[in-house]
Amino acid sequence: MTKRWIPKIQPDKNIVEELSKAINLNKVLTSILVQRGMDTFEKAKKFFRPQIADLHDPFLMKGMDKAIVRINEAIEKNQKILIYGDYDVDGTTAVATVYSFLVERYPNVDFYIPDRYTEGYGISFMSIDWARNNSFSLIIALDCGIKSIDKVTYAKDQGVDFIICDHHLPGDEIPEAIAVLNPKQKDCTYPFKELSGCGIGYKLIQAYAMHHEISPKEVERYLDLGAVSVASDLVPILDENRVMAHYGLKRLKENPNNGLKALLEAYPEKPEYGVNDIVFFIGPRINAAGRIADAKDSVRLMTSAGEDEARTIAHQVNQHNNERRNFDQTITEHAFELIAKDPDFINRKSTILFHKEWHKGVIGIVASRLIEKFYRPTIILTESNGMATGSARSVDGFDLYSAIETCSDLLDQYGGHTHAAGLTLKLENLPLFIEKFEKVVAKNIEHRSLTPEIEYDMEIDLRTITPKFFNVLKQFSPFGPGNQNPVFMSKNVWDVGDVTIVGNNHLKLSLTQENGGRIFKAIAFGLGEHYEKVAQGISFDICYTIEENHFNGHVNLQLNIKDILFK
Repeated sequence: MTKRWIPKIQPDKNIVEELSKAINLNKVLTSILVQRGMDTFEKAKKFFRPQIADLHDPFLMKGMDKAIVRINEAIEKNQKILIYGDYDVDGTTAVATVYSFLVERYPNVDFYIPDRYTEGYGISFMSIDWARNNSFSLIIALDCGIKSIDKVTYAKDQGVDFIICDHHLPGDEIPEAIAVLNPKQKDCTYPFKELSGCGIGYKLIQAYAMHHEISPKEVERYLDLGAVSVASDLVPILDENRVMAHYGLKRLKENPNNGLKALLEAYPEKPEYGVNDIVFFIGPRINAAGRIADAKDSVRLMTSAGEDEARTIAHQVNQHNNERRNFDQTITEHAFELIAKDPDFINRKSTILFHKEWHKGVIGIVASRLIEKFYRPTIILTESNGMATGSARSVDGFDLYSAIETCSDLLDQYGGHTHAAGLTLKLENLPLFIEKFEKVVAKNIEHRSLTPEIEYDMEIDLRTITPKFFNVLKQFSPFGPGNQNPVFMSKNVWDVGDVTIVGNNHLKLSLTQENGGRIFKAIAFGLGEHYEKVAQGISFDICYTIEENHFNGHVNLQLNIKDILFK
């Protein structure tokens, strides 16, 4: 697939010069720092040395006082508290965090994760009936609930109170809960708006600890779960999220909770963990339980009291993940077949596919697979409980949530973000929805958004890359949305003669930019079509990130090539 290479705007040279001297850093890395808004000594210091003290006062969040008062009341009156969360990584880590913290201090606490298939996303009437029938007086909802107006009203009529802790965009109406914690509310002045659902749960227990003068260390124990949430839910790794990810990754390596430790026993030993280790290993396994079986297994894993129990559940979760992979592969292949048989597909600006027998638990993954191949806003739907239910994924520069909202007259339920969403509609509305969504996308998407883009930070010579350079570059991490791993561009490189195709059409190369110059090992995933030209010794340009490759106990510097361009 053709990609556009876009250079980032380079910062003011005077600012770079001044900051470079102030922090004793070379100008290439200083330029990248300034590009990210770190243009003063103090900002750079906070960026390179995040501190727990940088976390904001949780009581700055609208509704926090009321939330703590209601929790205190529940405990004083010996009322049962139910910790409720969505079935994905963010929801289950949020539940594990708040449940683990509260149950150590008050035994009358339980947790609830809705079933993906019988209840669907978010708060369900079924769960409220269950809470009432089991004498729960207070439900703390995490990573969901901001649009559950009718559900919260129904609960109130049943004598069940709600505290909503959500990070999704609110609608025009806010649920009549005892307290609603969501920095994205229009009248909430909390200084950071992009917390994950688990992050808001963390702020809740932080506030409780402050109110009751509990040691902050008791709250910081849950930062490993916070890091898993931040990485998996693709929230910007800035401000508080950067602090949580930084310290959570340290905890994940040094002293993780029993459940995460059990999962990592099947993972190669590394000197430290990064966001990608969560995104590609931990996150999919935690998600797999809710996709294939019961997401409560993930919460049980992350709240395991003993290592043996954790290993038993981790084994089950790994089995769920293997099943998920099989479903994923089969459905993706089926989706490709349907597209190949559709002569009109080439003219569309969106991809919408429905099959009543597809597994609901993996359709979001399949949507992402189709984005990788066809790069257009994509919705994959299946049948569940007599309804069409789906997962949607977008491309850069297109507001998927807004497009779905425009079609809300045909939907029974929807929610999500700019780049990812979920939706449910009546089967008879499906043809009208497909037609309307395509029209909305065709009208609003820019042509450039239909071609994947590589935005690179700076052009450099390969000789710039030294061990010292990379050691500083590592300190830019954790990488993720809002602070991506810097992408470099280098011109006129060539392979020294040992290029090979490995795995599923990947190139393994040894590159140089000058005769007799240093040779850099490189990997180019999915770029095997360039093998013939590379093998001929023809020079080319590359966009790439720099990383450490860990293999058989050895660590080597490696270029991870994003794209290759021949002149």
